[in-house]
Amino acid sequence: MVTKTVGKLGREYNPQDAEKRILDYWHKTRAYQKTKRKLLNRPKFYFLDGPPYVNAAPHVGTAWNKTLKDAIIRYWRMKGYNVRDQPGYDCHGLPVEVMVEKLLKLTNKKEIEEVVGIGNFIEKCKEYAAENVEIQAGLQGHRCMDGLG
Repeated sequence: MVTKTVGKLGREYNPQDAEKRILDYWHKTRAYQKTKRKLLNRPKFYFLDGPPYVNAAPHVGTAWNKTLKDAIIRYWRMKGYNVRDQPGYDCHGLPVEVMVEKLLKLTNKKEIEEVVGIGNFIEKCKEYAAENVEIQAGLQGHRCMDGLG
């Protein structure tokens, strides 16, 4: 990566390419890890990032929420705080259960017991939540430095 002073952007500027080069540079230099290590003995700032519901795939509101939270984390880290940023997911039952009921085309709660079986239904809910956590965790990796941890 070139370390010259910022100047005029050429007509060939491609933001996706620039982002890739920057992320590659951060990864190669271990910038995120070095920053966290440098701030280890500084005042602490705790930030529990969550909870996005895992009852559906992420949408534009999820991205906006993550962007705002990312700005807060970066602000406190740039102010010299030892930031503990911990992602969290809301995997509680009802929203996930409702989505699984729709997927299984159940029309009432009694069908959970009589048609699917409680144990099987619980497993389906766990699988559904785990799939959506994986999708959302994959998006976390796109959050620039946070994906380099």
